[in-house]
Amino acid sequence: MIAGWEGMRPSGPGRDALEIFAAGLKRADPLGLIETCLRLERGPRGQMLVVEAAGTRHEWALADYDTIILLGYGKASARMALGVERLLGPRIRSGLVVTKPGHGEELSRAQIFEAGHPLPDAASQEAGRRILELAAEVRGERTLVVSCVSGGGSALLCAPGFGLSLEDKRAVNSLLLASGATIGEMNRVRKHLSLVKGGRLARAFAPSTLVNLILSDVMGDDLATIASGPTVPDPSTWSEALATLTGRGLLDRLPGGVRAVLERGIAGGLEETPKPGDPAFAACHNILVGTNVLSLEAAKTRAQALGYSVLTLTSRLEGEARELAQVFAAMAWDLHRSGLPLPLPACVLSGGESTVTLRGRGKGGRNQEMALAFLDAAADLGLGLEGTAFLACATDGNDGPTDAAGGLADAVTLAAVREGGLDTKAALADNASYQLLHNALGLVVTGPSGTNVCDLQVLVAR
Repeated sequence: MIAGWEGMRPSGPGRDALEIFAAGLKRADPLGLIETCLRLERGPRGQMLVVEAAGTRHEWALADYDTIILLGYGKASARMALGVERLLGPRIRSGLVVTKPGHGEELSRAQIFEAGHPLPDAASQEAGRRILELAAEVRGERTLVVSCVSGGGSALLCAPGFGLSLEDKRAVNSLLLASGATIGEMNRVRKHLSLVKGGRLARAFAPSTLVNLILSDVMGDDLATIASGPTVPDPSTWSEALATLTGRGLLDRLPGGVRAVLERGIAGGLEETPKPGDPAFAACHNILVGTNVLSLEAAKTRAQALGYSVLTLTSRLEGEARELAQVFAAMAWDLHRSGLPLPLPACVLSGGESTVTLRGRGKGGRNQEMALAFLDAAADLGLGLEGTAFLACATDGNDGPTDAAGGLADAVTLAAVREGGLDTKAALADNASYQLLHNALGLVVTGPSGTNVCDLQVLVAR
């Protein structure tokens, strides 16, 4: 499923960190997840579609449906859809799957759209238009829609509403991304400017039966946040969307049309997103099939097999990347100096998604910035890294607007920094983590992984 990292380190702590990350990534393979949880069984009324995941079982008699539609939106959606096609095959009438370039699969029943991410583009808008047209054509009580949902769907599936343009949506997304807004804050706004997000896609397909197979890329696995919750009741309001933009200091920088739409919504001139209890969700089933926790469990198993004592901190790590890196550097110092929180050899794991507040004009991503900040903090602490490695990577293979999954900080990286006279503090000030890590042999490049369950951080010490 991944390639490119194997030659980075032939041995040592850096190699171990890469192997541990790869094990976590493999566990999140969308095709494997779908093949594990989805199957057909013979029932009293013929073939039954069965989904077993997260300790729950769901089933539907295929005899109840004349039409089966396959949908997908998100970075992992094509690989998930491949699993659905392998199971249901010619039973699927048609479908549409929108994913990021390089994340596609050869599908026979559904059309693939490759669209923009992290900012929507014309293909994103066309996918949104097509999916709404499809909903209007096929919706009905004898229609079964199987949707493959994953992170990235917010940008990839775009349907600007209320007279807004694609450029309006792009401008809002760009402002939110640069402000350091959390994914929850971003989605609160995006839901209220869209015809598909925040439960509106479920409303478009009602009264069809929707089976939504969801791969989580958010902390806590909040279904209303993943891909901006197109099939999930939206607890947020017009007022909260405007308050988010105000709190981030963005209100006066918005395109005029966006502010006008938000104010119309607050005044009651526009319909709210559907809330819990709305009839749109009467036959809508949202099922979580993969999470960051599953990847952390697999990473832990691999670390133990390599001989490490393991502490898994959390699957909900969030905050400024450079500040979190200082915490990991402090833990590395304690691991070597006092055996806290584990005796050596030790591995500390976490998952989640950090943020970066842009201050410079350099190129990078949140994970690369965390690895760079770890290098800088380790140097300040006098930590030589001979027996230490820290890795931070995005499970989708794309960290920010780069071709790297993230970064690796170890003795090799630190030596290259020193020998090349590279300035970690200047690179941090300019948010230029990509170039420094490239020069220091610290970029982790996996290529598109086909999955997306947030980020993984791996600290090893021996």
